[in-house]
Amino acid sequence: MRILGIDTSCDDTGGAVVEDGHKVLSNVIASQYEAHDRFGGIVPVIAAREHTAKINFILELALEKARISFSDLDAVAVSHHQGLMLSLVVGVSAAKSIALACGIPLIGIHHLEGHIYSNLMGRSNELRFPFLCLTVAGGHTLLLKVISHGTYELLGHTRDDAAGEVLDKVARHLKLGYPGGAAIERLAEKGNPNAYDFPRPLINRPDGEFSFSGLKTAVIAAIDRDPDLNQADLCASFQQAIIDLLVSKAMHIAKEHQLRQITLAGGVALNTPLRKALQHAAKVHACEIFTPRSDLCMDNGAMVAGAAYFLYQERGADSLNIGTRANAPLGTTGVRYRHESKYK
Repeated sequence: MRILGIDTSCDDTGGAVVEDGHKVLSNVIASQYEAHDRFGGIVPVIAAREHTAKINFILELALEKARISFSDLDAVAVSHHQGLMLSLVVGVSAAKSIALACGIPLIGIHHLEGHIYSNLMGRSNELRFPFLCLTVAGGHTLLLKVISHGTYELLGHTRDDAAGEVLDKVARHLKLGYPGGAAIERLAEKGNPNAYDFPRPLINRPDGEFSFSGLKTAVIAAIDRDPDLNQADLCASFQQAIIDLLVSKAMHIAKEHQLRQITLAGGVALNTPLRKALQHAAKVHACEIFTPRSDLCMDNGAMVAGAAYFLYQERGADSLNIGTRANAPLGTTGVRYRHESKYK
């Protein structure tokens, strides 16, 4: 089954073709870094405009790289829940047009499910339900128990800012550009992770709750106090604080719920020190760590097509009337991983 996957949930335009949920025939991603860099973050109107300008070219290129045409597709999948509303609309409109014109099923995917399934692609024989998924991105930091296809239980999430969000905000304060996580990681390689004793909020609480706002405030205060500080040391110490929080909470929840397999997903999953720290901790706690290949960490169409293959078997196709939601509950159990009011 060949599925065209489309993701325009934020600031990357993704188009990909995946066969039977595992074989990635193409995965094309157009970033918007240059368009947003001078603003130090994503501007929704600009993001939507860039998606509109690029979507046709990206989808045509994805098909070209896969060496197929629209007539060879068996379905089209698209991120329609969770993201920037104006951006989501671009991808959903394209997917509906393709489904109607080609007479193929349309499969709507929650953006977070795409990240979850980025680890299942090519590994369905290695990963066994249930497993723990640590999703770390610019908009999310959460721990999910993946019970079965499309069924999840929330075991912990951030009370305030997401880990990727604070990385971007501190990078902006340091004038390092966007995206902030990669810039901070590059500087941190040259610094001392013990130079600053930054707080690790909630690290001693016996649960899966995260908080990064206080850490962000402490780092920004340190920058403002000393304009001549060693940025490499500050970035290394800041990054280490985030890693300590993520690893500590993931290991605690895995032990508490007797989950021996842990997957890492989301844009921050590209962070090499985080991957190494999780692998080291996993050896101590007798767990297995699974990380997606690098092009499946960032927002992309392949993870959407991969998730669609598995979820289509469970729930079938969607109608051409599917809408978009900036924030939406996740999975068949309707997991609410953000404040209740945001779903209304």
